[in-house]
Amino acid sequence: MKSLINRLGLSIFAAIMNLSAYGQNSDIIGPSPYDYVTDSWMQTFAEEGMTFGGTSGVYVQNKGRIFFLQRGETRLPNPVPQSYAGFPASLGWNVLQGRGRVWQNVIYVANSDGEVLEIWNQWDHLFKGTNGPGPHRLRMSPYDPQNRLWLVDETNHIIYVFSNDGGRLEMTLGEKGIPGKDEIHYRLPQDVAFLPNGMFLVGDGLGGNNRIVVRNADGSYHSEFGEGGDGFHQFASVHSLAMGPEQKLYALDRDKRDVKVFRQTAALNSADYPNYEYETTWAGLDLPLDITLGEDAAWVTDIRPPKIVKYNLDGTQDYVWNLPTEGPHMWIEMHSLSADEEGNLYGTDNQAGRPQKMVQRRDADPDHIVPRPWFEN
Repeated sequence: MKSLINRLGLSIFAAIMNLSAYGQNSDIIGPSPYDYVTDSWMQTFAEEGMTFGGTSGVYVQNKGRIFFLQRGETRLPNPVPQSYAGFPASLGWNVLQGRGRVWQNVIYVANSDGEVLEIWNQWDHLFKGTNGPGPHRLRMSPYDPQNRLWLVDETNHIIYVFSNDGGRLEMTLGEKGIPGKDEIHYRLPQDVAFLPNGMFLVGDGLGGNNRIVVRNADGSYHSEFGEGGDGFHQFASVHSLAMGPEQKLYALDRDKRDVKVFRQTAALNSADYPNYEYETTWAGLDLPLDITLGEDAAWVTDIRPPKIVKYNLDGTQDYVWNLPTEGPHMWIEMHSLSADEEGNLYGTDNQAGRPQKMVQRRDADPDHIVPRPWFEN
């Protein structure tokens, strides 16, 4: 008990120091290491009178195959105002709450040049009639030779796993429209993360569940951990998950505005695996939305204002760059981010309504560039 109290005390101290450091150290705020690709990168592929919807997810399998998730498309006014520049926010619209939404063309696949390769409208029926935000996140396991696509639908309390070509729905987790907190149900799930042996973790998430569910490779229930509360080790929400070196788990708490770090205490092939123990909390965020890990750093998308925050793995903030809030490359939020093998970065805006592509600046510090997600080799 005493060691637990000491550990929590150190975590609280570290979090407070991180928070105060961000507020005082303006030296870590600098220019973006990226340039934006011109407006011609990806034009809306919607039919006449429609445009992008709130774009909640992106996952880069490789530069030739990039998966995007949007919360339906947006119906444009008639006539279309001259201010329209290819995305809803150019009209002064915020589509987070579904303004003009039509549940169509929810999942699509493009390449790095912005060419749309596939539109998975065969699955639009899964989302029609959704009264709420709907689909939240796309992920893919680096350990899956089939490269199946995982889609987390928060409003319907369900997770879908599709074949890579979109031809099959291979697994469904949860019961559509039925929230719960048991071995079968979720309440507003937010994310998934993957373990080397095929097991996976579900961030479950908002709505009071405040837990991380561990499931076996076949989807069956294994265990769970996490709890709600005011302590630094307790959740108000679990909005995003990422794995890091030493199989540490990084859980982004949107509502407490921090990142909770859990260490793996069991060997991969042991009967106790996986077993996560709370380690520390990283503070100093405003409203974080997504997180990804590299070999020696983490990158978090944050808003108020929209920005990307880089952390060293000791929890200190290393670099911050703000995203533009005006002009042709404006952001309201970067809800999800994903990088390709050439260092290009793709982000999606759930409020402004579109994806954007960024390329490395020639004078960029390579340590600031977001890498491909870490995984166990």
